[in-house]
Amino acid sequence: MAAWDLSVTVEDLGPDAPPVTISVASDLHVGGVIVKLVEKTQIKRDWSDHALWWDQKKMWLLRTAWTLEKYGIHADARLIFMPQHRPLKLDLPNGKTVRLRACFSDPVFQTVMGICRQLNIRHPEELSLLRPVEEKKKKKDKDLTEEIYDLTEVPLSSVSRPCLYNGMPAHFAESEKMEAVYKMLSITQTPPAPEVITKQYRPASVVDKAHINGRWLDSSRCLMQQNIQENDRLWLRFKYYTFYELDPKYDVVRLTQLYEQARWAILLEDIDCTEEEMMLFGALQYHISKVSQSEPQALSTNTAMDDLESALLSLEVKMEGESSSATELLETMTAPELNDYLKIFRPKRLTLKGYKQYWFKFQDTSIAYFKSKEESIGEPIQQINLKGCEVAPDVNVAAQKFLIRLLIPAPEGMNEVFLRCENERQYAQWMAGCRLASKGKSLADSSFQSEIQSIRSFLAMQRNNSGSSSNAASSDESINTHSLVSPRYHKKYKTKQLTPRILDAYQNVAQLSLSDALMRFLQIWQALPDFGLSYVVVRFKGSRKDEVLGIAPNRLIRIDLGVGDVVKTWRYNNMKQWNVNWDIRQVAIEFEGNVNIAFSCVTADCRIVHEFIGGYIFMSTRSREKSDVLNQELFHKLTGGHEAL
Repeated sequence: MAAWDLSVTVEDLGPDAPPVTISVASDLHVGGVIVKLVEKTQIKRDWSDHALWWDQKKMWLLRTAWTLEKYGIHADARLIFMPQHRPLKLDLPNGKTVRLRACFSDPVFQTVMGICRQLNIRHPEELSLLRPVEEKKKKKDKDLTEEIYDLTEVPLSSVSRPCLYNGMPAHFAESEKMEAVYKMLSITQTPPAPEVITKQYRPASVVDKAHINGRWLDSSRCLMQQNIQENDRLWLRFKYYTFYELDPKYDVVRLTQLYEQARWAILLEDIDCTEEEMMLFGALQYHISKVSQSEPQALSTNTAMDDLESALLSLEVKMEGESSSATELLETMTAPELNDYLKIFRPKRLTLKGYKQYWFKFQDTSIAYFKSKEESIGEPIQQINLKGCEVAPDVNVAAQKFLIRLLIPAPEGMNEVFLRCENERQYAQWMAGCRLASKGKSLADSSFQSEIQSIRSFLAMQRNNSGSSSNAASSDESINTHSLVSPRYHKKYKTKQLTPRILDAYQNVAQLSLSDALMRFLQIWQALPDFGLSYVVVRFKGSRKDEVLGIAPNRLIRIDLGVGDVVKTWRYNNMKQWNVNWDIRQVAIEFEGNVNIAFSCVTADCRIVHEFIGGYIFMSTRSREKSDVLNQELFHKLTGGHEAL
């Protein structure tokens, strides 16, 4: 076969160096091309991280056994020989910036896995990269004074096989500078100054929130294919709001960064919450800041004890599984139930809330209600099966409002039902029962009482302790409450008005340890009605107006853009299939009961919606037995696009 000349730019020779020309034949494999290049440059160094990038086709030539003919490479191909791992600036959820070497040749999903190994974040499948919001350049460039934590010196070998030392990856223990980086990652930041909060970009509407979601990178393509260059800036954020096995012992960095993302979402009003909840969030932030400064998080763990605890837990789970059949039999024989008068309301469009009182019976995973206690022997007015339903609290302790919001699966979407309880005791019992029933568990489940206690402690945190607030206020006059709440409350209240309210709530959390306070903050955040919703502006097939699609961990929500009302809800477990027509950029979904929907995306590529749905379905397949092994092939199968070229 005839030989011909191939010109290759070798990045290590410098930007002004001419391309290196080598003589090749069409049957020469890519590995042979690399060998010839290395020999001709005569530079002695480790070339193992280098690969060829085909500029015209925007692709890496990673299959070194493939021939030039198989790749379709001719003399006019512009090839660049360069490292696959390159420096990248990452804005973390806590607002800090790290500079590290990321893989520019792997799909973004694997690149994020490598980044999370460097930062010691478990379950990297929950995070992804997105392009930052463009900021207007000001006369005083803030980037000049920005502190960047440098991790580019970390050897790639230690990242691929991380070794723990005192509970943190060994590369963080090599110097004081590296230890400072780990401290930044694992210890919560002090509350930001009020002026910092007000200067931050805040989405003014659901459409603004939707525009943010148009910035996520494609998980199945590499950084180079998405025009990301060396030293570019990207955001690292939690993308999928399903946090698997959050454990303060092993997830110091993950827990801290998740808390920071949740805190900024609340401070920048990215998620709505009531005034009472905002005061509680403020109190928890104040407590977390106070405790983390006085007693830094322990970075060391006893590995032997951890292994022993893990083995004991595994044995306990195994023994529980073996005895489950006998236990279940006993439970069904003596299954407890709840009986009481509650008020029910089924909202319909253009109707006022009118609650009616009935006698309710909670048995197994179903609720039945009757006109009165005396009629409960006969047939109920209605029986509602709660298995698979959505349960959300709507509580205001000060106003004695105790509502349970239920979203019941139905063929055409979700039916909404509100239950009104009279007092805290009744609410805690029925709310605990509803939560268990939604997971397919009965009231006989061993976690029923602990669920009640958890709900009661949550209510206690919202209860005012006005008697002790004056003492607290006198000892904490320095508290800057405007750093703990969103700008809406800066305008509504003065600092001296906010201080006693936040300190009232603080009395209920002051005894919590740092890890318990972080977990409690995240639990309350996860209980907010709008938690986990990622918005995209879409246009449904047959409609003439734009609407909003809310993508949640377990359902899709259709929202009227004009009034903000939820029009329809569809659950993933009712989904039969979904596909994307890449030619007309349209997503089509088929649900059980012959329900079909189709829409095109306005504020984001349809690939992003496709990836969100596939990603959440992938998250639901994770299990304890397989938690250490990530099925990357399944993720790409569920989220990868097959776009027409």
